[in-house]
Amino acid sequence: MWVPAGSVSGMTSWSMHPRAAFDLETTGKDPREARIVTASIVMVDDAGAVAESYEWLANPGVDIPEEASAIHGVTTAHAVENGRPADQVAAEVGAVLATLFANNIPVIAFNASYDFTVLAHEARRHGLEQITPAPVIDPFICNKNVDKFRRGSRTLVALCEEYGIKLDDAHTSAADAEATLRLADALAAKYGTLRGDAMDLHNAQVVWAREQAADFQAYLRRAKDPAAVIEGDWPVLPPRD
Repeated sequence: MWVPAGSVSGMTSWSMHPRAAFDLETTGKDPREARIVTASIVMVDDAGAVAESYEWLANPGVDIPEEASAIHGVTTAHAVENGRPADQVAAEVGAVLATLFANNIPVIAFNASYDFTVLAHEARRHGLEQITPAPVIDPFICNKNVDKFRRGSRTLVALCEEYGIKLDDAHTSAADAEATLRLADALAAKYGTLRGDAMDLHNAQVVWAREQAADFQAYLRRAKDPAAVIEGDWPVLPPRD
C-alpha cells in the first residue's frame, strides 16, 4: 500500500497533501442493515494525481434487492459467482482505512455517515476490529454548511454537475470515490472555511452534522411529521439499542 513518508502536516491545507476517498455500493438504504457489495478507495498525492486505488467485490451473503442492483449494476448471481467472502472484504477495507487514518491522511466520503456506518456494522457482524474514522471529510456536510440556501438536490451527481466534475459511471464505487475527492477539492478551493488542518475540519463537521440534522428535524416536525427523528451522529451512527 502506498503511504507517503511521514504524517500529513497541519501547516497547510489538507487539500495540498495526500488524501484518499472511500465509497461503498450496498444492498440497501439502511446503513445498519445494508451489506457491502462493492468498495473502492482511491489515494492521490499532493498534486491530486492518483497514486493507488483499491476495488473490492463482495458476496454479501444475502440476496441483493433488484432496486439496489438497478442502481449499481451488481446482481446476486454476479456477486455469488465473482465476489469474495464479505468478512474478508470488510476486513481488508477496514485495514486500508485504518492505515490511512494512522498516518493522518484524510479520507473523503460523500454522506460519510452512511458508508462508515455500513462498514462498522459489517465489522460487528463478522467479529472484526472496529476502526476509528478520523480525519474524515464529507462534501455533503461541507456543502450544506457553506452553501446553506442552495436550492435543489445535493446528490453527488448534482454537485458534481454544479462544480464541473466528470462523473461518467455514477453509482459505481470507483467512479463515485474519485468524483467525491474532486468535489471536496473544488469546495476547498472555493471556500476558505474548508481549508486548513484535516482534523480541525473533521471536528467542525461533527458539529455541523448535528446542527443540520436538528434543523431538518425541526422542519419536518413543523411541516409534515410531529414525531420525525433525524440522527445527527457523524461520521458513524451508533448501534440501535
